[in-house]
Parts: sequence; C-alpha cells; structure tokens
Amino acid sequence: MKTAIVYYSLQGNIRYVAEKVATGLSADLIELKPVKTYPDKGMKKFIWGGSAVMFKKKPELESYSFNASDYDLIILASPVWAGSFTPPMRTFLEDNDLSGKNIAVICSSAGGDSKKCADNMRALAGADSLLAELSLVDPKTSPSEEKEKKISDFIDKLRATSF
Repeated sequence: MKTAIVYYSLQGNIRYVAEKVATGLSADLIELKPVKTYPDKGMKKFIWGGSAVMFKKKPELESYSFNASDYDLIILASPVWAGSFTPPMRTFLEDNDLSGKNIAVICSSAGGDSKKCADNMRALAGADSLLAELSLVDPKTSPSEEKEKKISDFIDKLRATSF
C-alpha cells in the first residue's frame, strides 16, 4: 500500500505526528508551505489564522510534488484553526482531485473537539467516509503515553486495512 501524508504544521505538533505515522507506514511526507508565512505567536496568530479560515482563503503554496494516482491511501493532517482545517490544506484540497481515494485524517488542537475539522477535510476531499481519524491535543508540546498509544493505534488500524 503506497501512502502519502499531506500536512501543514505551524508550530510542529502536526509535523511531529506526521513523521511518526510516516515512519510507521513507510509513507511519503508532503509538507504544505505557504509562500507567505503565518504569524506563530500572540494574538496575531489567532486573528490572522482565524480570519483566513472564516473567509476560506487559499494561500499560494511553495512548489510540492504530488500525484493522487500514485497513492492507495492519502492521509490529510492539519491543526484545528477556528474549528476547521488550515488555509494551506484548503489550497491543497481545492487544487487536487482526491475523489475515489482512500482518505484518513489527523487533526491537532490546543483543546476541544476536532470532529468538525475532520468532517470538513473529508467533505472537501470528496470522500464518503474516512478509513481512520486521529485527533490529538498538543502531541509535541504536551506528550504523553496516551497520545503515543493513539498514534500507534492509528498506524495499526491503517496497516490492517486492505484495499
């Protein structure tokens, strides 16, 4: 099973999980990097990021290599911003046709529910359902055995899935 993990990470939490999952599944990592970076500290981070989500902004991304037909499974990974996924992920999802693909989702938040984020990514990807969903609160900045177990269980679930 050939797998791609497409991710955006502002403060490293999603990158941390994406790298662990990529190692566990021997997956390709595709990092989304906006040409214009987002503020990563203070109120600017919340105001800038939240408004970009609310207005469904599509930032220009640095060049990346991705062809959906090369992959059996595509894992989408994003922090939760304003209850949804990040604008760089919106750009990716609107620029790439993932219909008919096997999709899994990883969401990371500072607290609270990430179900809406996962549902929104699934819908924009054109998937009827998700093969697996992983939701964590600050996995890099606040690690725990429980979070590591959730990551391992996510990997195991995807390994056990046949296409």
